[in-house]
Amino acid sequence: MDDIRTVIEAKPMADFVETPYVKELTYRAMTYIEAGFPVHLRGASGTGKTTLAMHIASRIGRPIVMLHGDSEYKTSDLVGGEYGFHSRKVVDRFQSRVLKVEEDFAKRWVDNRLTVACKYGFTLIYDEFTRSRPEANNVLLSVLQEKVLDIGNAPAGEESYLKVHPLFTALFTSNPEEYAGVHKAADALRDRMVTIDLDFFDFETEVAIVVAKSQLPRHDAEEIVGIVRALRESGRCEFAPTVRACIMIARTLTVQRTKGVHFPNFFVTICQDVLTSETSRLGSRANQEEVRQIVKKLAERTRIHHEESRGVSPSRHNAESLQKNLTLIRQQVGR
Repeated sequence: MDDIRTVIEAKPMADFVETPYVKELTYRAMTYIEAGFPVHLRGASGTGKTTLAMHIASRIGRPIVMLHGDSEYKTSDLVGGEYGFHSRKVVDRFQSRVLKVEEDFAKRWVDNRLTVACKYGFTLIYDEFTRSRPEANNVLLSVLQEKVLDIGNAPAGEESYLKVHPLFTALFTSNPEEYAGVHKAADALRDRMVTIDLDFFDFETEVAIVVAKSQLPRHDAEEIVGIVRALRESGRCEFAPTVRACIMIARTLTVQRTKGVHFPNFFVTICQDVLTSETSRLGSRANQEEVRQIVKKLAERTRIHHEESRGVSPSRHNAESLQKNLTLIRQQVGR
C-alpha cells in the first residue's frame, strides 16, 4: 500500500467560509456527484475553484488524490509506468563445498495518482486539468463513462484494464481557454462532466473570506473589499482584481498595526502596490498609473485612511488583539 502516501486526508478546512452563496454552490455540486456525474469548476483566477473543490471533497469524506495539470504530462504520468528495477538475490549454501547464487532483475511498476484513486475509490481533484494536453487526458474518457481504466503497458501478470472502484469521484477545475498555457478541453471529455461556471464572489462572501484570512475587524474588511470591487467594476484594468488582493491588503494592514509605527498614506500605498500588480500583466506604465490614481481616490475616501492620517493608534486592548491575530496569520502561512 505504498500508493497511499500520495493521499490527502479529507477533513474540513479550519478557516473555510460558508455563506449562502457558497452553500448553494456546494449543494449543487454534491447533488451532481450523488447522481453519478463528475463536476468541473471553471472560472477566472481567484474565483475559489480549488478551495471549493477541496471543500466538496471533504464533504464526500473519502481520501483525496490531487493532480495538477501540466503540459508535459503523458498518459503514463496519470496512470503509471515502469520506473527502475527490483532485484532479488538468493545464496544457497546447503552444501558446504557448493555455492549456488541466483540473481534476477525485474522492472518495477509504480501506480500513478489516477490509478491509485480508481483502484481504492478515492476522490480525484484534477486541478487546472486543461493545462495538460488533451491527448494525455484521453485516458479519462473510459474512466468517467465505462468506469474502466485502460492501464496500457501493464506489468507482467497484471490485467491491462482496471475496474474503477464504485466510490471513485472526480472533481476538475480549469481557467478560461483564453488564459496563457491553457489547452482546449476535448469535447468528448467535457461532455462527460457537469460544468459549473464560477464568477467573483458576492460582497458578503468576500468580506467573510477577508475576515477569516486576516483576522481584521469586519468594518475594515468591508472597506478593503469595497475598494477592490469598485476597481473591478470600473473596467479600467487589464485583469480584474480578485479576493486574493483583498486578503493581501488586509493581512499587510494587520501586520503593520502590530508594529506601532505609522507612516503617512501607508494604507493608500499598499492598496496601490497590491492592486497595480494584481491587475497588470503586460507592464504598461500608462495603465499602471491610471490604476494607481483610481485606487488612490478610492482609498482616500475610507475611514481607515482618515484615522491613519490623524495618527489614530489602536488601544492597548486592540493592540493585544492584533498581536493574537498576527499569530493566527503566521500559523496560516506556515511560519
